[in-house]
Amino acid sequence: MNNIFLRFFLIFFAGLSQLFVAQATAIDFSDGNLKINNGENLPVKIYATQRTDLLANQAFQNVPNELIILNDDNIKAESAEQLASIQNIMESFKANRFQFLDKNFKPLESVFEQKNIENFKYLLKSDRTLKSTDQAELETEFKIWDPMKGIPLGPVTLHFYSLMFIFAFGLGYVIMARIFKIDNVDEKYLEPLFTWTLIGTILGARLGHVIFYQPELFREDFLSVFLPISTKGGLHFTGFAGLASHGATIALIFTTLYYSFKIIRKNPFWVYDRIGIVVALGGAFVRMGNFFNSEIIGKPVDPSSPFAILFPQQSSEYGVTIPRYPSQLFEAVGYFCLFILLWFLYRKTDKKYQQGWLFGLFFIILWAIRFFVEFLKEPQGDEFIQFEGLNTGQVLSIPFMIAGFVIMIYSKKFRLPKEETAA
Repeated sequence: MNNIFLRFFLIFFAGLSQLFVAQATAIDFSDGNLKINNGENLPVKIYATQRTDLLANQAFQNVPNELIILNDDNIKAESAEQLASIQNIMESFKANRFQFLDKNFKPLESVFEQKNIENFKYLLKSDRTLKSTDQAELETEFKIWDPMKGIPLGPVTLHFYSLMFIFAFGLGYVIMARIFKIDNVDEKYLEPLFTWTLIGTILGARLGHVIFYQPELFREDFLSVFLPISTKGGLHFTGFAGLASHGATIALIFTTLYYSFKIIRKNPFWVYDRIGIVVALGGAFVRMGNFFNSEIIGKPVDPSSPFAILFPQQSSEYGVTIPRYPSQLFEAVGYFCLFILLWFLYRKTDKKYQQGWLFGLFFIILWAIRFFVEFLKEPQGDEFIQFEGLNTGQVLSIPFMIAGFVIMIYSKKFRLPKEETAA
């Protein structure tokens, strides 16, 4: 078993070594090659930004062979005023001899009605004019992650981030039902566990994000703290744009204590041991949702790195849009491996009878994953908690790891006889 732990941590130390090749850069462009008709090569400078002012300014920069990748924030208007602004920007690009291209690099008419604008994907400034008969393909050293944000369902869109949450709670429910069956626990206790876990996760994660990263929202947009709306610039639906795992963990500790003492009437560590298994899997799905949203991205990396990914839809809060680490995937893979490890220990060893042992291990490894990956991540909001070069996420992870060690040590006092499994 010790060899398993050793290999697990070696993987993270190897990933940590990638920090030394992270790039600190102010360059706004990435290099690519537009391959035309399988023979002609057009070297291009790739540019993308979420900020309207930077995009508007780019129309006048006169960069040779510039290829701009547009995202939803550049072309989709939520009001007549915003549409007028987008139309003015597109007029500027037209005046400066940019070509308007769709996602397949086919030329489009420079008609700036909303329906037509939404078909724009690339803006190209080059002496080489693309024709509708040309076959063009963008080649880069790095990968480009620029997916649609969700599945259109008539008038609404099911966002992939929301879908990942559905998967997380859905599979968590199925796995917990299986655990209750293995432990001979009445299924009537499953529904309240699901309810309290859902409340703790959503409310705690939202409050945690606001408290640790955006406390100004309590003053500037109070309703957005508790509701998926924003009152800035008018009332509109936003979804919860910020959730913090540290806040979710703290809230889950308290909601699980209530569930343990008032509902199932078991030692809280018995419940924590089993919740840890499904939370590890749920964390992997949540980070996948972050990947679909192009958020919680990594630091800049050399474009030739096998990890390099360009996120054209990334928020401007992360800085320039250049190849970066897919830190969301690093965490997702780590959490999935943790789920496999915990499930194996639960099913194949006697550790589930040592109440708190699995939970302590869960705390140590989960927050160690978070701690190490933070070295490769861009800051989330204002990092107002810092210590000796560690960021907010790392500082908040340390107490949880220490708590995990303490819980594992004291778990010897809460050992159950093997036959005591029924509720």
